[in-house]
Amino acid sequence: MGLLRDIRAVLKTVRRRRPSKTYCPKCGSTQIHLSLNGDVFVTPKRYVCDACGYCGLFVMELEKGEV
Repeated sequence: MGLLRDIRAVLKTVRRRRPSKTYCPKCGSTQIHLSLNGDVFVTPKRYVCDACGYCGLFVMELEKGEV
């Protein structure tokens, strides 16, 4: 029962989390978006940066209050 309670607590925080701003890990630009590749359901999400051309699986996120 303790594990189930812990899982529920985590899920409650995840649901309430607001979307955070995403940044390119290479140049720090906010001009990053999900790739429009057609195989989204088969492969992990890929991000593309319009500023520097970065294409990869990772982005940086900054939540309000983190500076």
